[in-house]
Amino acid sequence: MIRVENLRHVYKSSSGDKVALDGINFSIEAGEFVAIIGTNGSGKSTLAKHFNALLLPTDGKIFINGLDTSQEENIWRVRENVGMVFQNPDSEIVAAIVEDDVAFGLENLGIEPKKIRERVDLALDAVNMTDYKKFAPSKLSGGQKQRIAIAGVIAMQTKIIVFDEPTAMLDPQGRREVLDMVKRLHAQGKTIIYITHFMEEAAQAQRVFVMESGKIIRDGTPREIFTDVKEMKRLGFNVPVAAELAERLRRKGFKLPKKILTAEELAEALRKNG
Repeated sequence: MIRVENLRHVYKSSSGDKVALDGINFSIEAGEFVAIIGTNGSGKSTLAKHFNALLLPTDGKIFINGLDTSQEENIWRVRENVGMVFQNPDSEIVAAIVEDDVAFGLENLGIEPKKIRERVDLALDAVNMTDYKKFAPSKLSGGQKQRIAIAGVIAMQTKIIVFDEPTAMLDPQGRREVLDMVKRLHAQGKTIIYITHFMEEAAQAQRVFVMESGKIIRDGTPREIFTDVKEMKRLGFNVPVAAELAERLRRKGFKLPKKILTAEELAEALRKNG
């Protein structure tokens, strides 16, 4: 479980202080899949770095499975609970061979070699990359590299995985591969926090946070968030295509349900509409 209490983060510099997070409060239960969206500068990535103590609060608290991240003695235990996957896989890969890269975090934890071998093999199998274990990461596609980064987190066996815009630099095929992997991890019981600019991806979550100017201004299900097309547009967001098309058709006189989110739902509503 994650609990955030009045979290505030201020970046200090010679040119002046910048408030990146401004009094945030929320909780995330074990096993939830939460997407976080927001325009550039809204505080999404700053918040992501607080989940595994890469950043510490300026004020307030964040607790990871009861561990206060601001307590120095808790930092390594927090990081054993929370894995991170970032947007640029090239910045995360540190070894010259795929299987060595997946093993890197385990070696730093001092895991015995036999268990490292077992965990690496299981992790590569989980992301369908076993056939590439002897490859140089430089020979892989962007989507494959991101799957290797995810394998490294799977091998760590963390209970929580934070994805900070993991598909931002990928082509559509790579994006699909990564999102499928994320959904499988959630189905296995992992707590997923997924930061994205792609609304179609955020719509796959159970819950969506909308951030603006360092605050969470909306918290609801994808259906609650994305079918409020007018409000999302006002905030500067796109919405899933089906939700926007349904809204346009309503304005033209079609009698459609108000909470259409997916293409399948829209097709069924149009069929019934005759």
